[in-house]
Amino acid sequence: MESSVITQVQKEDVQVSPKTGQVSRSALKQPRSCNIFKALFCCLKAQDDPKPPTPPPSHQALLESQENGMVVKQSEFSLLPEIEAQDQGKLCVVIDLDETLVHSSFKPISNADFIVPVEIEGTTHQVYVMKRPYVDEFLQRMGELFECVLFTASLAKYADPVTDLLDQCGVFRTRLFRESCVFHQGCYVKDLSRLGRDLNKTLILDNSPASYIFHPNNAVPVVSWFDDMDDAELLNLLPVFEELSQAEDVYTQLDLLRGH
Repeated sequence: MESSVITQVQKEDVQVSPKTGQVSRSALKQPRSCNIFKALFCCLKAQDDPKPPTPPPSHQALLESQENGMVVKQSEFSLLPEIEAQDQGKLCVVIDLDETLVHSSFKPISNADFIVPVEIEGTTHQVYVMKRPYVDEFLQRMGELFECVLFTASLAKYADPVTDLLDQCGVFRTRLFRESCVFHQGCYVKDLSRLGRDLNKTLILDNSPASYIFHPNNAVPVVSWFDDMDDAELLNLLPVFEELSQAEDVYTQLDLLRGH
């Protein structure tokens, strides 16, 4: 399968052994409880795999939040604002963007859902974006159940306009980008402890285990998606999240889903 440039630049530096993203027909027929246990086991195991290579020099402009190999200084304040009235009592769900909700490429995609201009080193490039099947239905329901936060390791100059087009109903209360990540052992990690939310009431949905390596027990893994239009992963995850939305403690509920 052809690897997109935008995926290499924005996501490969945080992924550990990414999956193909394709869901077999037999897998779709299995009960979701079995699917999520298998996904959790595979994703947690993948954390021990070798780290991906550094992006090629031609893409260093997209790594501008990291300077001289040092970690960008992190704020002492919480990344999220105070909980809005409409979200009081809801769990917080951190949701990834690339290969979780969409797939993007600098190369033309005939069935792209939208095209976003991105400036790199003074030159504007067209980024072609495909939406994962059922993403609209998924986001709408998630917005009803949770306080939803977009958290991506991509830069805002790419991810912000993509999210504008993807989330026209305003499901995401807050958007966090690469500068909000912690650069750890060559990976951009989403440190949930810096959100300002109770960890036992916080979940993260991400295709990259390296992104939640600090908090694997808060994760609902999802297989990477690139172009399989028969994929139904987001649709299959909705019953899981509907159940999780009622949890008093996400650790206890996730353990039940894992079969522990």
